[in-house]
Amino acid sequence: KPIRLGADIVVHSATKYLSGHNDTVSGVVVSATQVLGEKIAYIQNAGGAILSPFDCWLALRGLKTLAVRMDRAMDNASKLAVWLKKHPKVNETYFPGLSSHSDSKIHARQSSGPGAILSIRVKGKILARNIINSVKVFSYAESLGGVESLITYPVSQTHADIPVSTRKKLGITDDLLRLSVGIEHIDDIIADLSNALK
Repeated sequence: KPIRLGADIVVHSATKYLSGHNDTVSGVVVSATQVLGEKIAYIQNAGGAILSPFDCWLALRGLKTLAVRMDRAMDNASKLAVWLKKHPKVNETYFPGLSSHSDSKIHARQSSGPGAILSIRVKGKILARNIINSVKVFSYAESLGGVESLITYPVSQTHADIPVSTRKKLGITDDLLRLSVGIEHIDDIIADLSNALK
C-alpha cells in the first residue's frame, strides 16, 4: 500500500501479477495526486510509450481475475512455506508470511497479504541444480507472478551479471532458489518439490 504509506509515485510491473499470464510486457505508473498524474500522462503522451490495443486487452483480461488468482497463489505460498520450513534438506525458508521472518510484522502492517514469492536455501549447489532438473509442476523460468509455478536460480539467471563478491554479500549464493508459487493444487505443488528434494 505504498501510496497510503506516503509514496508520490508507484511503478508496477503489469507483466507480473496484474496481467498474470506471462503473455504481455507492460507497466503501470500510479500517482498520489491528480496534478502529478497529469504530468506523467503528458510525458507518456509526448514520448509515445504506450501499449498496443492487444496488450491492453491482455492486461485488462488479467485484472479481471487478479483477486482470485492472488488469493489462491498466496494461500498456496503460505502452505508451501510452512512445509518447506520443516523439510530436512531446506536450510532456510524466506517468506514474509512466516512469523519467523525478520520483517513479518512490518510486512503485515504495510500490505494486505504475504505475496506468493518465496526463496529457499537448500543443502548445497548440487541439490539446487537437481531440484531445477527434477521439477515437473514448476517451470524453470525467470518471470514471476503468473498463474503457473516457476522456479529460478538467481546465481545463474537473474543475478548472473553481478560480481560474485557482491552476490555473496547479498546472500545470492549457489544454494539459493526463488519460487513464484502459482494457482495449481497445493498437493501437486508440494508433491513436485517433495520428489525433487529427494
